[in-house]
Amino acid sequence: MPSASPSPIRHAVVLAHPDPRSFNAAIAQTYCEAVEAAGQQAILRDLYAMNFDPVLKAHERPGRSDFRLSPDVQAELALLCGANVITFIFPVWFGMPPAILVGYIDRVLGAGTTIGQVQHGAGTGLLGNGHLCAITTSGAPEDWLQSQGQAQALRNLAGTYLFRAFAMQSSEALYIGNVVDSAPADFFKDNLARVRQRAASICARVAQELHGTPVPPQLGDGS
Repeated sequence: MPSASPSPIRHAVVLAHPDPRSFNAAIAQTYCEAVEAAGQQAILRDLYAMNFDPVLKAHERPGRSDFRLSPDVQAELALLCGANVITFIFPVWFGMPPAILVGYIDRVLGAGTTIGQVQHGAGTGLLGNGHLCAITTSGAPEDWLQSQGQAQALRNLAGTYLFRAFAMQSSEALYIGNVVDSAPADFFKDNLARVRQRAASICARVAQELHGTPVPPQLGDGS
């Protein structure tokens, strides 16, 4: 009998920006196009377009006698089931991700995960054994973000805390500063090329891990 085809590699792309014409939206589109060009699946979750409710409900906290997941969380979990890569795309506001994204992590990605699991790096759910990528933008220069400690704070959230708490395989981040309306067209073009390259690198690495597909030399460093 012929061997079964390998399961498709799936990327959950979580966009947290209220303007569908924003550079963040263009990043999400570019990332998804690169994933599909690599023969993998991209599932775009535009939180503002979805009117996602970020407010954690008391009954959604694990450990309670009345613990249960709300219907919208159950539907989201079913949609993203089997995702191999979680990619967050969001702007830096006041040194933090938008509240709607934090709520998505609370309610969906961390659904049912207890503090004990977090402390021991034994989280399961959508993020367990997957790969994490965060693509963030700011109107401020990247060196200013570094000097204010904001870049490190974001790195600690996406690249360290979530990575360790949910026992993920890898994490990486791409920071794009100086994102202002007056920036030249080449600035946006060049940075979208960086996004495309990063997505292709992630696709190649995960394909090698899951299916044994060789990583092209030009994609090996994920630059």
